Amino acid sequence: MTVYCFTSATYSYLGRVRVLAKTVREHHPDWVFCLCLCDVAPPGFDPEADRDLFDEVVPVTELGIPDLPAWMFRHDIVELSTAVKGKMLCRLLEKPDADSVVYIDPDIALFNPLTHVVELLKDHPVVLTPHQLEPEVHPQGIVDNEIGSLKHGIYNLGFMAIANVPEGRRIARWWRDRLLVYCRDDPENGLFTDQKWCDLIPAFFENPAILRDPGYNVASWNLSHRPIRIDSNGQIFAADAPLRFFHFTKVDTAGEVMLERYGSESIALFELLRWYREAIQQQQPAEVPPRYWYYGTYENGVRISRPERLVYRDRKDLQMAFPDPYKSGPESFQNWCSVHSFEL
Repeated sequence: MTVYCFTSATYSYLGRVRVLAKTVREHHPDWVFCLCLCDVAPPGFDPEADRDLFDEVVPVTELGIPDLPAWMFRHDIVELSTAVKGKMLCRLLEKPDADSVVYIDPDIALFNPLTHVVELLKDHPVVLTPHQLEPEVHPQGIVDNEIGSLKHGIYNLGFMAIANVPEGRRIARWWRDRLLVYCRDDPENGLFTDQKWCDLIPAFFENPAILRDPGYNVASWNLSHRPIRIDSNGQIFAADAPLRFFHFTKVDTAGEVMLERYGSESIALFELLRWYREAIQQQQPAEVPPRYWYYGTYENGVRISRPERLVYRDRKDLQMAFPDPYKSGPESFQNWCSVHSFEL
C-alpha cells in the first residue's frame, strides 16, 4: 500500500513547490508526490519541465468541478488554491493502492521523516497539528497567537493526513463539500478559507489524532515556545524536538514581522530562513513573471479586482447571466462591472 502526498499551488509558487518536493523525496522516497495546479502555464514555460519531480500533476480543470469558470472566479488566488484541496484529497483516496493521503502546503520544507504521522495513521482516521501546544505568557503572544488561532483556526491546515478508512473518507468528503461552497477568506463571518472548518473535526468525527510533537508545523505562530537551534552535528531542533517540518508562511511579506518578533535573537532561525530564501530563488523558473496567475485576469489581460469577484460570488443573477465571467467584450461580466462600477 502507498502513501500519497500532495500540495496545491500556482506557477508563482513553483519555486516553493519544488523545494517541498525535493525535501519530501529526500525523507520519504517511497511516497507518491502530486501537485494540484490552479493555473495555466505562462508563454515560454514547458509544463513538462518537472515531470521527474512530480509523480502526477492534476490541473484544476481535471477535478470534475461543475460550472468551473464561475466557480473559480468566485475565489482569489489563496482561496482557489485551498478550495481544491478537498477534491484532490478525495481523488487520491480513490486510488486502489492508497493507504493514506498527506497534504502539505507548498511553503513548507521537511527536515526529518514524518514518522509520527505514519504511526498515528495506523490507528486514527485523521492527523491534525495545532497552531499552539502551550498557553502564551506575554500579552503580545496572547494577541498574536492565541487570539490569532481563535480567528483563523485551532489547527493549521498547511498539513493534514487522512487514512484511507471509512471514517477518513467521511472526513474527506465532508471537508470537500464545505470547501466547494464556503472556502472564503472572511474571518469576520467565521470563515478562513479551508482552515476554520477543521475546528469541528474532533466534534463531528471519531478518534482524530492531534499531533503534539513540537517538531511539526513550526512557524512564526509558535516560535515563542519552539526556539530553533542547530547542534554540533547539524541537526536542527525546535525546542528539544528534532525539527520535522518548518512552515515558511509569508516569508518576505507579513510573516516576516512575526518571525522577527519571536525569533530575532536566534542565529539558527536566521540561517534556516537564509537557506530557504536561497533555495526558492534557485528553484523559481525565470519564465514565470512575478505574481503571475492565469486566472487572475480577464480574457483581455485586465486584472480582476477583489470587489468584482465578491459581487459575482454574492449575486446569483450575475452568475446566471455570465456563466463564464472571464470573457471580455460588450456582453461580458467585465463590461457589466465597468458600467456598474458604483455597485462595487
